[in-house]
Amino acid sequence: MRRLLVRVLKPSRIKDAIVAHPEWQASLVSWLAIVKAASWRHSADVKNSWKNFSIVGRCVRFEISHNRCRLIAWINYRTQKVFIRHILSHAEYDTGVWKNDCNGS
Repeated sequence: MRRLLVRVLKPSRIKDAIVAHPEWQASLVSWLAIVKAASWRHSADVKNSWKNFSIVGRCVRFEISHNRCRLIAWINYRTQKVFIRHILSHAEYDTGVWKNDCNGS
């Protein structure tokens, strides 16, 4: 059986976040490399790759750069796609606007 690697959609959001917050660069680049090398079938696989994450509605929230930023993504385990929805500072995260993307069916 061929191992299907995760494909990241909207990686440009990482570049945009690095431009706005260069101090996050090493952690975001590390996250991207780990995710691209992963093969996630369910959330337990995610935990094996990145310990600081949680499921919020239909999204996954990753704590990045020693919890200085949060990356919000949708994961389709069947197709092995991770769609980056938001990369937020704590202040931006605390507004809760991102939650609209994570609720619903």
